[in-house]
Amino acid sequence: MKKQILFVDDEPRVLDGLKRMLRSMRAEWEMTFVESGEEALGILSVRKMDVVVTDMRMPGMNGAELLTVVKEKYPHVVRIVLSGHADEDMIKKSVGPAHQYISKPSNADELKAAVRRACSLMDILADESLKRLVSRIENIPSLPSMYTELLDAIQKQDCSIREVGNIVAKDMGMTAKLLQLVNSSFFGRSRQVSNPSDAAVLLGLDIVKSLVLAFGLFRKFDPAKVPPGFIEGVYEHSMETARLAKILADFEGMDKETSDCIFMVCVLHDIGKLVLADNLPEDYREVLALSESGKLSVHEAEIRTFGTSHSQVGAYLMGLWGLPENLVETLAFHHVPGDCPVDGLEPLGIVHAANAIEHFLKNTKSNGESAARPDMDFDFYERLGLSDRVAGWIRACTLKEDAP
Repeated sequence: MKKQILFVDDEPRVLDGLKRMLRSMRAEWEMTFVESGEEALGILSVRKMDVVVTDMRMPGMNGAELLTVVKEKYPHVVRIVLSGHADEDMIKKSVGPAHQYISKPSNADELKAAVRRACSLMDILADESLKRLVSRIENIPSLPSMYTELLDAIQKQDCSIREVGNIVAKDMGMTAKLLQLVNSSFFGRSRQVSNPSDAAVLLGLDIVKSLVLAFGLFRKFDPAKVPPGFIEGVYEHSMETARLAKILADFEGMDKETSDCIFMVCVLHDIGKLVLADNLPEDYREVLALSESGKLSVHEAEIRTFGTSHSQVGAYLMGLWGLPENLVETLAFHHVPGDCPVDGLEPLGIVHAANAIEHFLKNTKSNGESAARPDMDFDFYERLGLSDRVAGWIRACTLKEDAP
């Protein structure tokens, strides 16, 4: 079935250009072109659309206003801005309702790739109610201590953007949001950036301050939503998994850029847990109770409760936000790498191993005993011809764990 794509721009010549540019996609997409936000909402009221691509500066209803209505009334729709309008205040208003931002002039390949990726995300989450929930999300809650630390930093007279970036890098919610802004072209041409500190520097201190203080870019997690220690546990596990992944990347002789990318993916790999716990707290308390009973892992308890897991939820949101495909794939398959359609050690194979080894070492430390080996997909590594490396990875992480 063809995907339904709605294009909105008040300039007929722009719409004509889009029609010519995208003529080759007619076999895959059913495309509708309208000249105003009001017309777009009329179409949406009678037809199910998959993606809306809109200009920002339009008479009557502007693009940010249109996408705000779409987010509330039709949350399943992927929302993309395609605009040459560089008014910073208008762009800041689109940060919440827009999933991605593409700057004009855009070449055909860039636009096709963005819409194609948006369409491909439909298969990650099967549950329509979860799709609607995740599509509405504008930000991920932060650890309260990190949120306070950031606010204190940006209000200091001598605050530096590097200091802000270093705080952001410790928080998965902040990291995800800044990477969304930089990997889409909200504030300039899009860049494939995987380091949140670099993302902060590219945006600049003034923009980050404005987004945080005036537009509420970040918020802290409400601790009343989940049992005590849950959020801290998610963060502790993510950061420790990232530390072990760096050990594995060094063991394999990977370069710094690759190692930094893997570290960042590990920081984000359980972001779906925060999405579910923040938005469906009662259901997620049941997940945690099932897990704590010892009958199911958290991953298995999520599937029983929601029909999907934090892996797919996190991947879906990061895909909506335009983060790189290898990151989205890693989030989606970090528990089941053998199911990923693309084989490869990095980042998926390293993240899966680091995640499993972290759980293994933590259980060994807390219980005094554990399974004979981490719960890893050893068939996956055998297919990659890396079976003989896995024992070395476990040994390297264990030695670092035992080191004074």
